[in-house]
Amino acid sequence: MEMINVTIDGIAVEVPKDTTILEAAKKLNINIPTLCFMKGINEPGSCRVCVVEVEGWRGLHPACVTKVSEGLVVKTATSTVREARKNILELIMSNHNRECLSCDRNLKCELQTLCNENGIDRLPYGGKVDKGCLDTSGPIVRDPNKCVLCGRCVSVCSKMQDVGVIDFAYRGAHMTVTTAYEEGLAGQECINCGQCIKICPVGALSERDDTARVWKALENPELHVVVQTAPAVRVALGEEFGYAPGTNVEGKMVTALRRLGFDKIFDTNFSADLTIIEEGNELLNRIKNGGKLPLITSCSPGWIKFCEHNYHDFLENLSTCKSPQQMFGAVAKSYYPVKADVDPKKVFVVSVMPCTAKKYEADREEMQVDGLKDIDAVITTRELAKMIRQAGIRFAELEDGERDSILGTYSGAGTIFGNTGGVMEAALRTVADKLTGKSLDSIEYTAVRGLSGIREATVNIAGMDIKVAVANGTGNASKLLDKIRAGEAGYHFIEVMGCEGGCINGGGQPIIKDKSTTEEVKAARIKGLYDIDKACVTRKSHENPEIQKLYAEYLGEAGAHKAHKLLHTHYVAR
Repeated sequence: MEMINVTIDGIAVEVPKDTTILEAAKKLNINIPTLCFMKGINEPGSCRVCVVEVEGWRGLHPACVTKVSEGLVVKTATSTVREARKNILELIMSNHNRECLSCDRNLKCELQTLCNENGIDRLPYGGKVDKGCLDTSGPIVRDPNKCVLCGRCVSVCSKMQDVGVIDFAYRGAHMTVTTAYEEGLAGQECINCGQCIKICPVGALSERDDTARVWKALENPELHVVVQTAPAVRVALGEEFGYAPGTNVEGKMVTALRRLGFDKIFDTNFSADLTIIEEGNELLNRIKNGGKLPLITSCSPGWIKFCEHNYHDFLENLSTCKSPQQMFGAVAKSYYPVKADVDPKKVFVVSVMPCTAKKYEADREEMQVDGLKDIDAVITTRELAKMIRQAGIRFAELEDGERDSILGTYSGAGTIFGNTGGVMEAALRTVADKLTGKSLDSIEYTAVRGLSGIREATVNIAGMDIKVAVANGTGNASKLLDKIRAGEAGYHFIEVMGCEGGCINGGGQPIIKDKSTTEEVKAARIKGLYDIDKACVTRKSHENPEIQKLYAEYLGEAGAHKAHKLLHTHYVAR
């Protein structure tokens, strides 16, 4: 690899050829700010906040797209650069809704931070602020008056997720980011994944805030309010309170939920185990009885909606299993009321999810049994952090609490659902035992782990070669399904997660302020879940004693009539 010597702010550094000034500066721990740049996703160099001086060159140059050359001398903080950067930010702010109190501080506004860092305390310019109406049509709320036209959301929606429901429209001073015909996102093919929220630097995109509904339920003495928390929440919530990414704060989270007033604290890991029993049974039935293959997982609502819009020919391949969130709700309003002697109509189920698409999923008309919605309210990891702060709870000082039984006991397999490849690995642990008739000691299927977009493996179980694939992010799912369509690949079982990395990187997780550390944060959260799995006494879903009791006392067998009524669903070609 050809190396090049450059000097940045008087410090010499050797970097590979084709490195940008921005990347070279980072090696020296010199921060050059930018609003638009995201490596590999959005690299237009359009905001010009990252301008620098280069010795011997005329004018200023964007560090994010300017490549280094031998002997280059760069200055990142001269008076000329500082003044230019300040003027650029003032111009951006002139066309931005500056009602900062309306912003959710959990979204960590990068523009506000840059203005503070560059000493901007007044705005000399006026501008056009009325750029459109607030879109509250769906789980993703879009405020065009906060948009600074950085293009990040456009790129992540089209390039990473292969959805493309938002784009630039008009020109010059009239340019805006909008949907086709300027309709609400709910009327588009938006899959509600929320990846646009996570990369927006100014809070122009956010999730629908459902905390008021939860507070109201908690304060209603007529309701019996129970809560479930998804696997990925426990290794990310701590980031909102100063913990390192991947730290398991489950115990403190349980205590905080009790203090908020929930009657029972349960776990989505329990229903993840339940999902594996039903889905594993479905896979074995399809393999043995000539059913539609490959079987494709159905636990990611963003992926399901993507498939319903774009891959009608694969709808029969989707597992009929509800997601763990919805399975939990169905059991919480049927089996749990019997065990706890409460009126099912009084049970109010709240989900804490890493995923904004879970709000959409809970509202689907299919997700109810005998007129009772499975889930009554969904809040994200960020919204839970907001409620904890609103209640004045000092999270870091809390003691560790214990979950309630019945729907709170889980296995390590249920835990790793939050990682890409986790559903596949959990299913293989159970399927392997069912096919061999033994409790196998070898349970870690590392071939399906990792962060690469598509992973393929052949697993030999009881003399049978089971071909599997894992795709994370709907853009990668498109590539995989297109290969199958073209006859270039064949599998028995496929796991798809709507977001890259899986639920640990869901659209409702804490915002990563320094986007350059995104991969490290994802890896830390993933490790956190695998560490919990290793520490669990029970690591297979079918060995969860509460799951065994649920089937023995209430459901009967996997896939039987009652299980099918409560735990399975159907899909719609959109």
